[in-house]
Amino acid sequence: MIRVALFLVLSLVFIPLKSQTLTDASRVSVLTVGSGRSLNDAFGHNAFRVQDDSLGIDYVFDYGRYDFEAPNFYLKFARGKLDYLLGLSYYKDFIQAYKSQDRTVKQQWLNLNLSQKQQLFEFLKNNYKDENRAYRYDFFYNNCATKIKDVLKVVTQNQITFNTPDGFSPKTFRTLIQDELDWNTWGSLGIDIALGSVIDKAATAEEHMFLPKYIYTFFEQASIAQGSPLVIRSETVYQQQIAYPKSSFWSSPLFVMLLLSFVIIWITFKDRKNNTNSRWLDTLIVLITGLIGFLLLLLWFATDHTATAFNYNLLWAFPINILLIFQLYRQKLSPWVKPYIKLLIVLIALLILHWFTGVQRFAPALLPLLIALVYRYVFWIQNQEY
Repeated sequence: MIRVALFLVLSLVFIPLKSQTLTDASRVSVLTVGSGRSLNDAFGHNAFRVQDDSLGIDYVFDYGRYDFEAPNFYLKFARGKLDYLLGLSYYKDFIQAYKSQDRTVKQQWLNLNLSQKQQLFEFLKNNYKDENRAYRYDFFYNNCATKIKDVLKVVTQNQITFNTPDGFSPKTFRTLIQDELDWNTWGSLGIDIALGSVIDKAATAEEHMFLPKYIYTFFEQASIAQGSPLVIRSETVYQQQIAYPKSSFWSSPLFVMLLLSFVIIWITFKDRKNNTNSRWLDTLIVLITGLIGFLLLLLWFATDHTATAFNYNLLWAFPINILLIFQLYRQKLSPWVKPYIKLLIVLIALLILHWFTGVQRFAPALLPLLIALVYRYVFWIQNQEY
């Protein structure tokens, strides 16, 4: 809701763009906005600022808007086919909007000559035309941060060199994402489940700049033309005033998974002791794991999201589990069921192997659930009623 309100604030005012030649008094900067409270805002934001007081210009261009009125908005978003838009706002409105969210805003004034400033201004104005505003969003390779880097490389004809900051150590895409999140949150859990092993590879130095904070970090060290620094001066326009409160442990994924796992293990223990069979629990297990697996398959094969491929969460959330529902209430199980349950245990063992060998990193909060599932599956194999 906050994001919607911010979008509306920055979009209500129509800004006519006319042909203007910047003067020697013009300045161009890159704005870096810190993280916000919601998952959608956790990774920050970037924008260009073009200022020329003699012409009454103080605009902010940012490649981070999306059109909520677009047909089938949520379906397109889920399928990775949503176009984002280049936005335009007055600087004072842009800053006020992020101040109202209590988000840090930093500014880096760029060492561009007048010709380069004018080319950047013309490039952005052309991009802002109705027929050019939209671009196909990709979280890692085509977003509000990467656009800043890519546009500057075009305008300067690749004269910018992004030097590696001191102490830089390459990280995987997943680590870069999770560095911005508390691991014991539902957003972090959802990301680790939904995104596949393709994001567990090390990102190159330049690929780190898919995150806005790395735009700031690398721009600080970047050089242009004959080795001159890209950034003339850096400053903090607004500093966050209040630290965001941490979510309660009692509603966190780890607590919920521990509680759920305890329930599964306790019911299984009682079933062993009383020689009973809680088929309702087994029904929930195969239904939920099967549905999650089916969703992961859709994200992998039925969308344009590049980050959801080769997802080994399918080793515990196996789509075919749904078929077991029809077996649970039969008088006699089909011969293939017990070997299939053994296969489920082997798959979870493979998942642990993938985890330890670094093929894919999984959500830590899942570990109690995996232990409980194995315990229940072993009971299925040993229980003669199955």
